[in-house]
Amino acid sequence: MILPTALAISLVGLMETFLTQDILDDITDSSSQKNAEARGQGIGNIVSSLFGGMAGCALVGQSVMNVGYGGRTRLSTLTSGVALLAMILLASQWVNQIPMATLVGVMIMIAINTANWGSISGIRRIPKSDTAVMLLTVVVTVLTHNLAVGLLSGVALAGILFSRKVAKVIEVSSEELAPDHRLYRVRGQLFFVNSIYFRQGFELHEHPARITIDMAEAHIWDQSGVTALDQVIRRLKLAGSSVEVVNLNAESTNLFARIGVAEEAGGRGGELAAGH
Repeated sequence: MILPTALAISLVGLMETFLTQDILDDITDSSSQKNAEARGQGIGNIVSSLFGGMAGCALVGQSVMNVGYGGRTRLSTLTSGVALLAMILLASQWVNQIPMATLVGVMIMIAINTANWGSISGIRRIPKSDTAVMLLTVVVTVLTHNLAVGLLSGVALAGILFSRKVAKVIEVSSEELAPDHRLYRVRGQLFFVNSIYFRQGFELHEHPARITIDMAEAHIWDQSGVTALDQVIRRLKLAGSSVEVVNLNAESTNLFARIGVAEEAGGRGGELAAGH
């Protein structure tokens, strides 16, 4: 139970930190180093936990207010941390007397000032997939009272929708070079999402004596892509055609060799040729 909780806290903390950096980069027209921020946050939380402290991350509201009042250097964040520490150690009895309703009002105003209201007013103009991800994240977070679950749901939906978008980013065109020679040109990224569209680009019922598949403008990313090309080559060869794959880049050729279907696909006979 401890490990899932730690992972959830880490996920939410990193997401909020990166979101804060994006907002501040946009406000200040600067570029922050997310890797350095992630390492620093991780080291700080580990050291804090050794002394019984709670994990922390960058806060959107506090950071935006800090920049809004002119804070631009590390001194501003150091001052904020020292002031908060002093309030806890020296003025805790007075801080405890602050009504909870007052703190709620402060948080509501921070949310109003930091919210991106343009994402709501322009909901008709932005892609429906982005709107769906935003709504799902909000709904799941509200229903489960768990921001980590909401974030994971949004990320999962975004991944699915992105896969659908890139599924058709593959093009197979054909050209008859001679009565017995057909050339297929493949353009795009070949992986598990669009392997079906890739196979549909070949006329598997037409069997010229010689077929050349030009992969100069294509890249194979995974086993599904290798299998799709291998299936096309197998079916064409079984029908009696001589198949040659040319201009396959080095990464795709190595992938063929690692998976172990290069020989069946024509690698042994010189029919699988890497580009130079």
